[in-house]
Amino acid sequence: MAETAETNVTFAKIIASAPTRSHRAGETIFRAGEPGLEAFLVKSGEVEIRVEDRLLETVGPEGLFGEMALIDGWARSATAIAVTDVELAVLSERQFLSFIALKPHFAFGIMRVLAQRLRTTTSSAGRSAQHPAR
Repeated sequence: MAETAETNVTFAKIIASAPTRSHRAGETIFRAGEPGLEAFLVKSGEVEIRVEDRLLETVGPEGLFGEMALIDGWARSATAIAVTDVELAVLSERQFLSFIALKPHFAFGIMRVLAQRLRTTTSSAGRSAQHPAR
């Protein structure tokens, strides 16, 4: 996924300053159906996002996950599992919404993450997804 340098810097600053949480390989970070009270940025390691036995995405360093529940207020739509030992930057709903309001590049980065996921879903459903025009 192409991101602007400004977006990467913003994510890096958040990762550096946010509270952290660690999980061992194989641990469940959250389950589908649970309330979503936090979003996560991966500091190190990898996390799989799954719906039942279907792998949706593997999220690595500086990757974001868990944001959908904060955006729409619904329960978690997928389960997140640590593939390796992971260290996560934890963003509360309040922090997440504050970053969106105060840092336009963070909001743009969120839109890029969501757009990429939609393209991946569309592509895997058998429709052709366009590549970046730039």
